[in-house]
Amino acid sequence: MIRRIAKSKPNAAMTAAPFVPASRSLGRLRAAATHCEGCPLFRPATQTVFGAGSRGARLVLVGEQPGDQEDLAGKPFVGPAGRLLDELLSEAGIGRDDIYVTNAVKHFKWQQRGKRRLHAKPTAREVTACRPWLEAELESVQPAGVVCLGATAAQSLLGNKFRLTRQHGDLLENSEVSAAWIMATWHPSAVLRAPDRARRGELRKLVIADLAEARKRLDRRPK
Repeated sequence: MIRRIAKSKPNAAMTAAPFVPASRSLGRLRAAATHCEGCPLFRPATQTVFGAGSRGARLVLVGEQPGDQEDLAGKPFVGPAGRLLDELLSEAGIGRDDIYVTNAVKHFKWQQRGKRRLHAKPTAREVTACRPWLEAELESVQPAGVVCLGATAAQSLLGNKFRLTRQHGDLLENSEVSAAWIMATWHPSAVLRAPDRARRGELRKLVIADLAEARKRLDRRPK
């Protein structure tokens, strides 16, 4: 059963909306996103990191934001978390070629630590500012389902009251999102950052189970 969840939108003066074209061609959206200045994150970032995958994908995976390697490559999920995601998808029976992957925020937010650029969590205003791009991607792809990777991605589509530890794996609905259902699980980076081997193993199993449930849901629908 799919449960509906109320979504509240925080007020935000900054928005990417003026930069989003009317076209829902992924190519045109991607090209337009390279010029986005909808929030201050475009300034320190190397480039916009737009989504990647097939327009006909039945499943869209949404992460928080690109990381250091994604910022340099201009592609989502190509760093350590992306490589782990490939493993988790494979174990859940989902092919990477059958999905579309993107992020709630399209620019890398970071803090300098010596020679390293470390991830900094985007604010609610920054996530809201970037939401028009995510909405446009979902309208273009028209997936059957969306899996949010991590709390930030989940709250961008399901509201700030969503709690990953309690609601991961639940099939939820938001009438404003172009998908029949939405599910959330942990981001692969959370598995990588787990404090010990036991916790990493536990999170890994939970993510695989949630992804497998998403695959089963897709298998119940006609292709």
